[in-house]
Amino acid sequence: MKQRFIKKEGNSTLLLFFAGWGSDENLFAGPVQEGCDCLLCFDYKDLDFDYSLLEGYQEIRVMAWSMGVWVASQLMKQYPSLPISHSIAINGTPYPIHETKGIEPAIFEGTLQGLNEQTLQKFQRRMCGSAAEYKVFQAVAPQRPADELKEELAAIQQQYLSLPPSDFVWQKAIIGKNDRIFPPDNQRLAWKNKVDILEYSEAAHYQQELFESVILQTK
Repeated sequence: MKQRFIKKEGNSTLLLFFAGWGSDENLFAGPVQEGCDCLLCFDYKDLDFDYSLLEGYQEIRVMAWSMGVWVASQLMKQYPSLPISHSIAINGTPYPIHETKGIEPAIFEGTLQGLNEQTLQKFQRRMCGSAAEYKVFQAVAPQRPADELKEELAAIQQQYLSLPPSDFVWQKAIIGKNDRIFPPDNQRLAWKNKVDILEYSEAAHYQQELFESVILQTK
C-alpha cells in the first residue's frame, strides 16, 4: 500500500482517505478543509500500513471510496483506540466481491481477466457515468498502466478471499444512485440497519463534486 500526505501542515486533525482500486495521488489532489491534514492511501497490492504516520493527531476522520471501504474496514479494526471522530463510506461496502452486497463475483472476475488499456478506459467511462464527468476525470486520471492495475485487482481478490470479515463500525454510507460499479441495491443491502445512509440521486461511482462536497462539509 502507498500512503501519501497530500496536505501536511502540522494540524491536530487528520483526514485519512482510502481511495479505490487503481487510484493515485493525482485523483484526490483537490481541496481539503482548513485546519486538517490529509493522508491518502491507495495501491492495495498489499495491506501493509504505517500506523506511525497517524501519531500525534487528536482527531482522525476516516473516509473511504469503493474498494477502499473494505481496506479501511480491515485496517481500522486493528487499532480501536485511534481517535476516530467520523467514518464515512462512499460507493463501496465491506463486501466488495459478493453476489448481493458488493460486485458480483462473475463480473469482478471478468473485469480482472479482460483488463487491458482499452477495457480500462471503458471501465473508467462507466465509473464516471457521463461524458462530462469522464472529461473531468481525465484531467486528474491516475498515471498507472493497466498491467499494474491488473496486478492490484488480483491482489485485492486474493486478500479478500483469505481474510475474515471485519467488525469495524462505520457511521455513514453514501450511495450514488447512478453507480454502475457497486450496484446501489447491493450497497443498500450491505448497510441495511447498520449505518446512516445518504443517497445522491445523480451521483455515479466517481464524481469529483461529490467527493469535494463530502470532504469539505465533514466537521
